[in-house]
Amino acid sequence: MTRFLLSALAVAVIGTTGFAHKVWLRPSQTQLSGAEPWVTVDAAVSNDLFYFNHFPLGLDGLVITAPDGNQVEGENQSVGKYRSVFDVPLHQQGTYRIAIVNGGVFASYEQGGQRRRFRGSIESLEKEIPADATNLRVTERLGRIETFVTNGAPTDEALKPTGKGVELVPVSHPNDLYVGEESTFRLLVNGKPAKGLEIELIRGGTRYRDAQDEVHLTTDANGEFSVTWSEPGMYWLETSTEDKETSVPQATSRYLSYAATFEVLPQ
Repeated sequence: MTRFLLSALAVAVIGTTGFAHKVWLRPSQTQLSGAEPWVTVDAAVSNDLFYFNHFPLGLDGLVITAPDGNQVEGENQSVGKYRSVFDVPLHQQGTYRIAIVNGGVFASYEQGGQRRRFRGSIESLEKEIPADATNLRVTERLGRIETFVTNGAPTDEALKPTGKGVELVPVSHPNDLYVGEESTFRLLVNGKPAKGLEIELIRGGTRYRDAQDEVHLTTDANGEFSVTWSEPGMYWLETSTEDKETSVPQATSRYLSYAATFEVLPQ
């Protein structure tokens, strides 16, 4: 399976509440200090959170924003059987936003009495849908998978929203999360606060307990939600929504998804 298809699969599985597979980025740690520390980031689609047992996550859409707002490259990129991996040297002081951003389309159509499906890039849509296709239905997709890492004191420059799709902006900083404290985040859709987004939040280590122990939250009129952390560890957050603000002429709807990994530390 190609990297693109794996990325598309990742977009597909986000937002399917209750779906067994989850897509994630997991940094080796999120808060560091020093002249030039490094982090290693795993990227995968798995049944159990942060455990490699299904597919690697494609790195074609990797976007790393440094504390000064400029983009930097992930080093030592590799795609293996069950996970992808890359390193990020933290040359600057402050917070890095590490994301995989995927766009594309899903389509269904009929040809010769048979129902068929297409998944691919926007550019390949017209080339691969046959001319005699009927009942064509196209959905544009935009997904963001991300995590955050800070060298020294947390900063906000890298966390500025792009205005595209679902994005999280900090009310509480994502690298300042501690057990027993309440954290608040705001979710935007196309740069505007999104009311009524349904969120699923799960602590990692699901392989070693009988229940997912997921928490369900909903954004308020300001696009905000709050959570009080009960245990330390890596947490996975997911949400999704749909609208009709498509950029693909053939598409009649757009599916937007978002997933993020946070680390909560003990007091």
